[in-house]
Amino acid sequence: MTRALLERLGVELPIVQAGMGGGIAGSELAAAVSEAGGLGTIGIMPAPALAKELAKAKQATTKPIAVNLLINRARARHWEAARPADVIVTFWGSPRRRTEKPWLHQCGSVDEAQAARAAGADGVIVQGVEAGGHVRGTTPALELLRQVRAALPDGYPLLLAGGIADAADVRRGLDAGAEAAVLGTRFLMSEESRARRAYKQRLMESRETVLTELFGLGWPNAPHRVIWNEAAERWLRKDRRGPRWVRAANRLTGPALSRLPDSLQRNALKRQRATMPFLSPQPATEETPASLLDSGPLYAGETVARIHDVRPAAELVRELAGVG
Repeated sequence: MTRALLERLGVELPIVQAGMGGGIAGSELAAAVSEAGGLGTIGIMPAPALAKELAKAKQATTKPIAVNLLINRARARHWEAARPADVIVTFWGSPRRRTEKPWLHQCGSVDEAQAARAAGADGVIVQGVEAGGHVRGTTPALELLRQVRAALPDGYPLLLAGGIADAADVRRGLDAGAEAAVLGTRFLMSEESRARRAYKQRLMESRETVLTELFGLGWPNAPHRVIWNEAAERWLRKDRRGPRWVRAANRLTGPALSRLPDSLQRNALKRQRATMPFLSPQPATEETPASLLDSGPLYAGETVARIHDVRPAAELVRELAGVG
């Protein structure tokens, strides 16, 4: 696989940091990854904060910076805040070009990859079911990559996400036809990620994940992979997707709750407890209540079972690319 897209973007190494939202992937992480030769990505957050974080990242490095926007949650103000980014990554919704910047769309199926290409995406990120956070598809990453390669024209840029923890995983993805590897959990467990220190500690101690829809308040019908905590253990005893009545309630209230002002959402997080069945998708970051460690989602991919340390992001980029 050629690296034409990365060369066009000015990215030296085939390592992309996933745009983990909710404040986990901010300017420090994105700038550190990009400065080391990869492509750092700022995750979606309230538009004013997104604009501020993007400006800070651009001050910290002259290398390309990406912004990840969720199509189903981003508003016009998010797109405006993301305008200075060098690359736009979208996820979770019908792909449609809304930027003149290079655009990547993350896909969980062949059909979605074909739709993204038809909409003018400069490349697609193929996400396997092993991935952490919100998971679009149901197919293992390398198998989905094979299917998408067969369905799209030769040379169309494909990036691979899911099941990638080390340099050997990166090499397998590149050998299978990916132009770059996209990693979330490995960079979540970096010094620059804004996940709470206790969150990172739990990830280092965890060996098992669960794919659920439990943390779906305001974002229903969206499977996500997490490690076990108090809320998961309480509500997923009988059905790992989550109680049926909770999922139904989330579907009914989702459209209204997703549009609540940011201030009201922050206040609601302070009252969220593991004993309550309606749980936000907001992860536990340095800026959120510590109670989210047990009442919120602790996102992680299956690779968490193979990652046992927290290290500087630049060091990780070089090691993953096999140059450090």
